Amino acid sequence: MALTQFIRRAAQVRRNDAATVFGDRTRSWSAFRDRIARLAAGIRGLGVGEGDRVALLANNSDRYLEYFFAVPWAGAVFVPVNTRLAPPEVAYWLGDSESRVLFIDDDFLPFLPRLEGQMPSVETIVYVGDGEAPDGLVHYESLIEGNAPMEDAGRAGEDLAGLFYTGGTTGVSKGVMLSHRNLVSNALHVIPEMDFQEDMIWLHSAPMFHLADGTATFAATMLGGSHRFIPKFDPGEALAAIETHRVTNGLFVPTMMNMVVNHPDIAKRDLSSMRGILYGASPMPEAVIRKAMELIPSVGFYHAYGQTECSPLLTILKPHLHTFDDQGKAKSVGRAAIGIELTIRDENDNDVSRGTVGEVCARGPNVMQGYWNKPELSAETLRGGWIHTGDGGYMDEDGFVYIVDRVKDMIISGGENVYSAEVENAIYQHPAVVECAVIGVPDDKWGERVHAIVRCHEGRSATEREIIDFCHELIANYKCPRSVSFRDEPMPLSGAGKILKTELRKPFWEGRGKQVH
Repeated sequence: MALTQFIRRAAQVRRNDAATVFGDRTRSWSAFRDRIARLAAGIRGLGVGEGDRVALLANNSDRYLEYFFAVPWAGAVFVPVNTRLAPPEVAYWLGDSESRVLFIDDDFLPFLPRLEGQMPSVETIVYVGDGEAPDGLVHYESLIEGNAPMEDAGRAGEDLAGLFYTGGTTGVSKGVMLSHRNLVSNALHVIPEMDFQEDMIWLHSAPMFHLADGTATFAATMLGGSHRFIPKFDPGEALAAIETHRVTNGLFVPTMMNMVVNHPDIAKRDLSSMRGILYGASPMPEAVIRKAMELIPSVGFYHAYGQTECSPLLTILKPHLHTFDDQGKAKSVGRAAIGIELTIRDENDNDVSRGTVGEVCARGPNVMQGYWNKPELSAETLRGGWIHTGDGGYMDEDGFVYIVDRVKDMIISGGENVYSAEVENAIYQHPAVVECAVIGVPDDKWGERVHAIVRCHEGRSATEREIIDFCHELIANYKCPRSVSFRDEPMPLSGAGKILKTELRKPFWEGRGKQVH
């Protein structure tokens, strides 16, 4: 139960195979092992001790993968930082985790002047780039070239491996404590559930700081598969990378999938190497997944549901179950993954009957140790030995789970519970709509009313009345939006590609003491 064992095995059984390809750099697994053992020695040489935290603020690259394994090899704990944060938020993450070292790439060097004096725990900043290191920064490659490889520090099992911060859009971010056992267990669950093979080539197009992509960061490495990288998601670049590198597997969260299937290059690219596309992180509109299945029919689609606190996998829906007939399960998020026990509970922590909406709860070896320096919140979230996900859902008689919404995002209008995901799914079926978000806004008559924010395809348009009437054909009247606004620019997104509804809600709730009415 050690992450570093993945590297020893890969270097043993796949030693000459490509571990990483980034730009014009290709490195084998034997070279990868040597580099991380040297990088680990360099990290120790910076004064990092057992269990100390080492942060990284950077876009995707081969060095990001090296960081994920060199830090535990050195006996330390990695802290991947969200690339969408503002400097004050970065400062909070660094301070809360008490990170002693910060790795940073060219794109985020402009943050440093604004972080000056705001990082009391950070003793060394390491430049993760190809140019000359700026004054006062240590060059990443010097840590490798200047050190002999060290022996693995031997951290394993319940030893802390990483702090993955989550939240922060509705309050203070929380550091999710994931042990070696948590992350290794998740990799063992993922491999058979997602049909990964040792000759797989994974495309890192989603941000590597997020565990949605991390699902394969560790599982593909466990197999000795190969990693390809684009610095950050762009639908055209992702499609080009799949063709160029003969990528077999990748992740597209719903907002990414929407951009890919609507990109003009999709019909021009050779995507025949692709075996599986994973999606999850937020609800996938039915219209988008249907279009993806039509455009790339040879690819198997895997719908995963989980959360950072679970390393992250909880359920999986495999390709053969992506059918939309009466017997199909495509509207579900699948069944509990191997190694996971899952149930639906009411507000008193009692199991509810099949088909009844409650809170999704789970337990397994992948569930976090707790939140960093938040013992009360940890105890509440993990009460009774079960992780309380905060997601509302139900389970059918066959064990398939249906997520209706985040419990906190549920809209209560006129005493009726409305789940925004269901309304969004209806709106996405309108041919003019490329993107939408449904939120609750204050209403003196209904308490809250269902409000839709819509962006249309270029060259297409719709009216408020048209969207509302369209929904009335698909869902119950009380669920339909009572108002609609339109925007030309894309929706604000989190680093994980989720629409930031908190940002969209702000203008409607400004000046109110609480976010319910």
